[in-house]
Order: sequence, then structure tokens, then C-alpha cells
Amino acid sequence: MTNTPDPATPSSRPDPTEPVGDAVLDRDTFDALKQPRSANRLPVGDGTWHQLAKQYVWVRIISTAVFALLVAAGATVISLWSRVPWIWIPAGVFLVILLWTIVITPRQARAYGYQLRRDDLVFRRGILWQRMVAVPYGRMQLIDITHGPLDRGFGIAQLKLVTAAASTGVVIPGLTQEAAERLRDTLVDVAETRRTGL
Repeated sequence: MTNTPDPATPSSRPDPTEPVGDAVLDRDTFDALKQPRSANRLPVGDGTWHQLAKQYVWVRIISTAVFALLVAAGATVISLWSRVPWIWIPAGVFLVILLWTIVITPRQARAYGYQLRRDDLVFRRGILWQRMVAVPYGRMQLIDITHGPLDRGFGIAQLKLVTAAASTGVVIPGLTQEAAERLRDTLVDVAETRRTGL
């Protein structure tokens, strides 16, 4: 008869900080976490930061460009049908905003990162408006992977973490499909053992 280790003991708990899945989590991703230049930025801290897949930029650019084409087509149809040229004023402002979104998308994508620490997952995003959230493993209630048709075409997915407090929920976009599945399995295992140990 073999002795099975108690899941509540620290030695038997999976440690997400171990570099087991790093090759999977870091495949086809950006190599440097982009930070604001200000000295008053949120500190990155120690540890390994994982980033989004490079394909995420193309998915965002294509989806934004398609949306811009739809806005331009809609404004053209409305202006020709109603013979009112002022429709191009709001449409033009909207198209400039969408163009600016396309331009800054690569920089925004490099500002996303997540870190697997001993007791929680830390997620950060943003350059101008920064956000950093720490989600304790034991508080995770649902881990969901979603991806649309364009995401599937580029082999990426987004992973959503749901906790009891809605404000601490996290959505990590632009993970490779393999990384999303590995991260989901790791987080489910760790969350189960942390709840068992409570």
C-alpha cells in the first residue's frame, strides 16, 4: 500500500512559480514588458513576467480596421441616401479614434503581462492608465477560455478568471491556445489545493 501525500501539506501543493510551463507560456510572445517612462509608475517587482502572443496585435488591428471600414461604409450610405454631408463630422472623428487605436495597439499589447507567484496571479496592463491586480489562487471560482473566429484563425484565446469579488476579475487576452490551456490547468490545480488546505 502506497502512501499518498496529503494535499493540504505544502510539499504536495503544485507550485506555479516553478518553470515547468514557461516554454509553453512564453512561446511566440513578446520578449520585453513595456512600461511607462515615469519614475512614479507601478513597480514591476521580482519574478518572471509572461506576455501576450504576438498574433494578438494582428487580431486587434484587423478587427479595428474592419470596424473602421463598416463605419466609413455606413457614413457613405447615409450621406448618399439622405444627402446630408454633416454625417461625416461624427464619422470622421470616430475614424480618427479608430486609426489612433490601430497605431498604439502594438505598444498596448506589450504592456500586458501576468506573473504566477506562490499565492496569487498578478496581472498588469496599461501604459497611460495602469492597472495591476493580484488574484489569490484560493479565491478563483471560474476559469474560462474563449476565442472568436478571428482568434481561432490566429491560434489565440483569452482566459477569464472569475472571483467572488467582481472588481478582482481578470481577463487575459491574446494567449496562444496552448498557453491558455496550460495556464487554465495550472490555475485549476493550484486553486483546488489551496481551497483544500484552508
